[in-house]
Amino acid sequence: MDNKDLLERSLRAVWHPCTQMKSHETMPLVPIQHGQGVWLYDMNGKRYLDAVSSWWVNLFGHNQPQIKQAIRQQLDALEHVILAGFTHEPVVNLSERLSVLTGLGHCFYASDGASATEIALKMSFHYWRNTGKPGKTRFLSLQNGYHGETLGALSVTDVAIFKDTYAPLLLKSEQMPSPDWRLAAKGETAEQYALRCAEALEQHIAAHHEQIAAFIIEPLVQCAAGMAMYSPVYLQRAREICSRYQVHLIADEIAVGFGRTGTMFACEQAAIRPDFMCLSKGITGGYLPLSVTLCTDEIYQAFYDDSTVRGFLHSHSYTGNPLACAAALATLDIFEQEQVLKANRQKSIHMKGRLQQALDGLPVMNMRQLGMIAAFDVKSRRQDFQQGFYQAALASGLLLRPIGNTVYLMPPYVISDSEIDWMVGEIMQLLQGLAA
Repeated sequence: MDNKDLLERSLRAVWHPCTQMKSHETMPLVPIQHGQGVWLYDMNGKRYLDAVSSWWVNLFGHNQPQIKQAIRQQLDALEHVILAGFTHEPVVNLSERLSVLTGLGHCFYASDGASATEIALKMSFHYWRNTGKPGKTRFLSLQNGYHGETLGALSVTDVAIFKDTYAPLLLKSEQMPSPDWRLAAKGETAEQYALRCAEALEQHIAAHHEQIAAFIIEPLVQCAAGMAMYSPVYLQRAREICSRYQVHLIADEIAVGFGRTGTMFACEQAAIRPDFMCLSKGITGGYLPLSVTLCTDEIYQAFYDDSTVRGFLHSHSYTGNPLACAAALATLDIFEQEQVLKANRQKSIHMKGRLQQALDGLPVMNMRQLGMIAAFDVKSRRQDFQQGFYQAALASGLLLRPIGNTVYLMPPYVISDSEIDWMVGEIMQLLQGLAA
């Protein structure tokens, strides 16, 4: 297929996400033909290192044989069946394995992260209604937090560029101070600042707990806030506070789950169990759309009743799709068979060392890393830094999508040490050019 023809057809027919389409008058789309490992190849044969895991979804590289084979085998048996009144082996197996991994009970499936958030919010509200506390209708989230862009999820999101336009349509929610350690006072440690933020959280919940249904939080890393990282002590205190005042704690692990922070789930680093956990993105290794909301048995039991209206009547057409479940099961198999978390620890150490060495003396600050997520903030007054750096990186063969002045790395776990070295070396050259 002609490259130019494909680009023109895409602009005529496809409305691309998170994009001002007019920008493609001067910034051409990149037509990808195939992928292999950490690399994407365009139609001219140029390759790009996928340093952001194709929007944080790809865990084990493109064209991964084990996941592909699992999907093929499932396709020969069952492609899909309605999950209302029916069931199938892949969804049962996946639910059981996720329950063991998270310590939570039943799984409710959808296709994307925002839908998982919607399910958790609705389920929390309905739980309190079913248990005789219909006044608990409000939600809390963190400043600069992101939980998706459907209306309920957007209501607890605090990123102005996504939220402000739709503000008249949204539920009212309150945002608590972010424990992002970059916001700490001079001389204040990350843990001290996190505890100060937790104190503000407790004061608010103590005063309003009779109206608050749930507190939703991205554990350890607020990704859309520029990979804002914080101390696990905040999660510990948030769990204690929510338990004391009977407020649900919703852990949005959509981006940080499945090993990104160094543990299977970020909540493990604080040794807590939330009331709800939302999962998506890496759950299928980046192969098929799937999300899941897990909850405690206590929450599930509040809906178990002879009355239909007390049930949770939420639904999605492709809930628990067998192909997606098969991909997720293969993903979990890879974690177990290849000791992925152990291997990631070594890769994260190597990546951190290379970044610290490469960034020394360059116009950056706040170098931070947690597991396989690394980020730093670039000192630049350029209004077009985000787009300019993105385009310069593409020209160098790197897929990077800065968030404001934050450059972050979230590569697939199969990246080799030599590929890490190449990636960091290219970033260093881009930054040197910026400083020149």
